Amino acid sequence: MNKLLELFCDVDDFCSVFIPQWQQQLLADGVRKRQRVGRMTASEIMTIMIAFHMSHHRDFKNFYTGSLQRFYRNEFPQCLSYTRFLEMMPSVLVPLSVYFTQLKAEPTGIEFIDSTSIKVCHNLRIPRHKVFDGSAQRGKGTMGWFYGFKLHLIVNHLGGIVAAKLTPANVDDRKPVKELARDLPDRLYGDKGYISQALTDDLAQEGVTLITGQRKNMKAKELSFFDRAMLSKRFIIETINDQLKNISQIEHSRHRSLHGFMLNLLGGLIAYCHKEDKPALNINAGDPTSIMPI
Repeated sequence: MNKLLELFCDVDDFCSVFIPQWQQQLLADGVRKRQRVGRMTASEIMTIMIAFHMSHHRDFKNFYTGSLQRFYRNEFPQCLSYTRFLEMMPSVLVPLSVYFTQLKAEPTGIEFIDSTSIKVCHNLRIPRHKVFDGSAQRGKGTMGWFYGFKLHLIVNHLGGIVAAKLTPANVDDRKPVKELARDLPDRLYGDKGYISQALTDDLAQEGVTLITGQRKNMKAKELSFFDRAMLSKRFIIETINDQLKNISQIEHSRHRSLHGFMLNLLGGLIAYCHKEDKPALNINAGDPTSIMPI
């Protein structure tokens, strides 16, 4: 109950500043339109969507009809019917996107990059899948071929999401790195899929040192003890990807529109940003000796 109240207060503070400015910048076609105030505010709709991803429920309908309308009716006295709420959800896509941007963590100088698959259907149903026709693509990950998207993340050593980008599944992992790492201050650690001398040189010009593992057929490259230790701790971003999928529910195959997919993804990312006990490394970014063995 207290967490729900804290979440609503934070979302409402954001909406009270952003939405008036956003509405002033919207383009009009010159035709006068009615702008009736809805029963539920944008901050209430956003709060419910984010709360679902914090609730450990597996599907939104069960959460909304079985939990929210039954136990939190006093907190949301103007609660809409389930079907009407679904119709209202796309109206908060832009505020939800900007809210996530506001919640992203600051770089610490020790960042990790990785991508994870976001499957939208089983491989056997790809030929007859129409919801993401023209946007989703086939791609290959460590677990084999899949159909959907890739979520590229950069996280700091405290478990905070620093940057995120969604691409079709057939996009090379190295392609969005330069854009994602634009404002990083120091080191960026990735797996062997990010090996590229051209990418390393481009990032070096921006002040970012890309450090990756090495393939067996590559000439050995000398790394400091600190860099070797950080490469061995890349599990932190894999843990975050696992929590996003299995706790925040950013991946499922029941989407009926691209809007619904994006709303679900943003809700899960925001829910993770609000987590108090994020996966973190107990090191001091400014003191390499903090990871030295005793």
